[in-house]
Amino acid sequence: MNIKPIHTAADHARALKEIERLWDKAEPGTPDGEKFEVLSTLVDAYEREQIKIPSPDPIEAIRFRMDQEGLTAKDLLPNFKTRARASEVLAKKRRLNLAMIRRLHAQLSIPIECLVSDYKLRTSTASRPKVR
Repeated sequence: MNIKPIHTAADHARALKEIERLWDKAEPGTPDGEKFEVLSTLVDAYEREQIKIPSPDPIEAIRFRMDQEGLTAKDLLPNFKTRARASEVLAKKRRLNLAMIRRLHAQLSIPIECLVSDYKLRTSTASRPKVR
């Protein structure tokens, strides 16, 4: 079978290439099927350890979930209490507070870890002093 642990990016690339080769022809219970399964497990373990995927921006995660569920900002009003606050939060002019995070997590099933991550607010040009 000639399967080795994946320690480097080159090992990872070779394993991916072999998985791609086996993709359509590997049948469960056959030697190719077993090789495919073992390589997939090794690649998954390597990627979980070596490839860090950053958490999405909380507001983008909310917008993505709204899109998935076909929701509008009006549907989220119970989470924000007022239209103005909903608009400010979704426009990144105001931060989410703990109560909002809890309600959004409960309604949209967005992981708490994502909702509490830091994100940049958009600054208003009106609040900045003019440079002359």
